[in-house]
Amino acid sequence: MLSIVYACALIGLDGHIVEVQTDFNPRMGQPMFTIVGLPGSAVKESRDRVKAAIKNSRMEFPNKGYTVNLFPADLPKQGPAYDLAIAMGVLGATDQAPPDALDRAMFVGELSLNGMVRHVKGIMPITYTAMKAGFERIYVPAMDAPEAALVHGIEIYPIESLGQLVEHLFKLNPIQPFDRSTYNYQANALPFSTTDFSDIRGQEHIKRGLEIAAAGSHNLLMKGSPGVGKSLMARAMPSILPTLAPEEALEVTRIYSIADMLPSDSPLFSQRPFRAPHHTISQAGLVGGGSIPKPGEISLSHRGVLFMDEIVEFSGKTLEVLRQPIEDKIVTISRAAKALTFPANFLLVAAMNPCPCGYFGDSSRACTCSPTLIKQYQGRLSGPLLDRIDIHLDVPRVEYEKLMGNATSENSATVRERVQLARARQVERFKEHHGMYANSDMQAGIVQQLCPLTTEAKHILEVSVKRLQLSARSYHRILKLSRTIADLANEDLIQVHHVAEALQYRPKQLIV
Repeated sequence: MLSIVYACALIGLDGHIVEVQTDFNPRMGQPMFTIVGLPGSAVKESRDRVKAAIKNSRMEFPNKGYTVNLFPADLPKQGPAYDLAIAMGVLGATDQAPPDALDRAMFVGELSLNGMVRHVKGIMPITYTAMKAGFERIYVPAMDAPEAALVHGIEIYPIESLGQLVEHLFKLNPIQPFDRSTYNYQANALPFSTTDFSDIRGQEHIKRGLEIAAAGSHNLLMKGSPGVGKSLMARAMPSILPTLAPEEALEVTRIYSIADMLPSDSPLFSQRPFRAPHHTISQAGLVGGGSIPKPGEISLSHRGVLFMDEIVEFSGKTLEVLRQPIEDKIVTISRAAKALTFPANFLLVAAMNPCPCGYFGDSSRACTCSPTLIKQYQGRLSGPLLDRIDIHLDVPRVEYEKLMGNATSENSATVRERVQLARARQVERFKEHHGMYANSDMQAGIVQQLCPLTTEAKHILEVSVKRLQLSARSYHRILKLSRTIADLANEDLIQVHHVAEALQYRPKQLIV
């Protein structure tokens, strides 16, 4: 007998419907269980898990011939998420599951030997694929039901065990669909950064730069001696970022679902991610890849912050692969069979020392490095990469009076309010431009249109471009940065002082 049930294969961030065709041959004398259709090692091992799960669920597993075909056969299948679909295919082919209950349904889950249904990664994109394909219901592990319920338009059935599922299909012990209204997604939000802007003494100029970076999602580089607070200020960045828009939250959740990095009690990302990889990270770890391509740190930072501390300690090849994702907001991983695209629209916050000893330009300690060594050290960041960073900040040492004084500075909540208002202006501005959320997303073709300047501002920008010999990319980045500064000031036209402030954030000439 032939039974057909449905599962889903994940390739990158995209799901593909898989038809699980199970043929049962009761006349075959020699026991056989064959899985075909480009199965990975974990899928091949499903034979033993399915056999034990069916037997331990007090159902029959005739020791005859089974052939399971995962269609389409040219699509790679990886992971244990096919266990439940294969088990239902076997039960359907042996008349232990009602055929009509298998129609227009998808089955996803890993099976334990005792028949319990376990968590699998990528439930959200799998459910979205099922909904788009017109499936009416999907059966998922009970612990994954809140994540699956983020997708509307399809019924979610939480399954604890294989036996429970079969009883439900025979209407002996019906399972109620997951009730989205009873689950408070916001209550399980990830916490804000524990570092508040009010904890940072002095450094008003640096905090202003961080505010502008947050308001327009502009890349930022901080340069200063050890101990001046670069890492502390970078880690305070999440506390002033605007909340994720609903569509942004779903984007981020989808990526973390694929990477199997969603906390069990927080299926929806409601705070912007903050990633801080170590400088020993590989290229594949940073941009994604592997034999089974997975999102890297830059995709895990999508719609959030990628903090690269001691950025010059990263290998040169690793740094150079950042250039294309920073510009295009996506990363493409090419393999022989397929090219996969992951989103990578992140805010880069980098920090570095000015020289190997760390004290070049320090006001209280002499530098021991030679001019040649300083140039070589700072030269580890290539010109094209530096050109993609909008805000360059020299972080000074905090004076003792400010460090020990009682003066209080703005807290993160106050700064965050200004950032939220600036972002709201940008959302309104980009409502007719799909895929744009912040000023840094603007393409060259519309920068001139959306960044109107006063006559005086045009003049100072023209003079600056000629004197500083700025590239076309630098010109557009200054315009976008000026637009953000004007948004923070709640002004429609870019004024002279907005352009002047944007120019202050250009990299300083090295003097030794």
